[in-house]
Amino acid sequence: MKFLDQVDLKVSSGDGGKGIVAWRREKFVPKGGPSGGDGGDGGSVYVEADEHLYTLMDLSHNTQVFAGDGDPGGRREQTGASGEDKVIRVPPGTVVKEQTGEVIGEVVESGQRICVAEGGQGGRGNAFFKSSTNQAPRESQPGEPGEERHLTFELKLMADVGLVGFPNAGKSTLVSAVSAAEPEVADYPFTTLTPQLGMVYVSEFETFVMADIPGIIEDAHEGKGLGLQFLRHIERTSVLLFVIPITSQDLGDEYEALLHELESHEADLLNKPRVVALSKIDILAPDERELLPDVVADEFPDDVPLLPISAVADVGLDQLKYTLFDSVSSTRSADTIDA
Repeated sequence: MKFLDQVDLKVSSGDGGKGIVAWRREKFVPKGGPSGGDGGDGGSVYVEADEHLYTLMDLSHNTQVFAGDGDPGGRREQTGASGEDKVIRVPPGTVVKEQTGEVIGEVVESGQRICVAEGGQGGRGNAFFKSSTNQAPRESQPGEPGEERHLTFELKLMADVGLVGFPNAGKSTLVSAVSAAEPEVADYPFTTLTPQLGMVYVSEFETFVMADIPGIIEDAHEGKGLGLQFLRHIERTSVLLFVIPITSQDLGDEYEALLHELESHEADLLNKPRVVALSKIDILAPDERELLPDVVADEFPDDVPLLPISAVADVGLDQLKYTLFDSVSSTRSADTIDA
């Protein structure tokens, strides 16, 4: 299934039905009073999260969504039927914005719903305007018009751990090694062109979700490479896993460059817990692997765990899973206390 994480859509709520002018015409009531009913309300447009959806692909088949208009009022003070509402179903994690960039709202949990275009109110019929001083009003109201809005739908993946690294760092290989995800893996940059989610099982009752996302390049925060298409997907993650291959010319410089891209996109990303995986250690001898964290320790902050791994040779993966799960669990506990 093709992954699609941004769609533009025009939505229109329904117009309210008009109220009418009508009079009672019962037999033996020669001076019947006003009986014009109110118009029905126009239908509204809602956005609702659906846990069975993983992409915005369904929205790409339509350029606009219309809710129904309200019916006119009827005789005998009958209110017109309301217009049909329209519900746009999207994956959890979808943000809805005006095309100016202003956020209207977001749906995070399945079943959560927001109104993005409210239907017009039905007009009043002449029965509404009857009073002690006006026994035979001849006025009624047209229905209010609905709203027309041009919206942008943006999907941000819902994952516990987001992988951060330059292209060809070994992120896709790592995700496929520790989860059931099957991202495309090859030895060239930008193998991963679309995000992938993988469920990582630490034990029978301990799991977390890892997101493999296209690699960062220099100045990604300015839209270069896959740019913002990547960066927005790590905003919702709880923990950031930096994947840095030991074949890099300078491990510390690569780490700092990645931090710079994150900070330039969204400074709050640097407040998330971090873990560094030093990947591709299968090229080292076993004794060199054990010494690696001490050898490169000066390149990284003291409070960031350094874990040598090889996804190809299955080295260090269990320890990585335990470390990540502990960090994710701590974040979940803190979120529960704050809530």
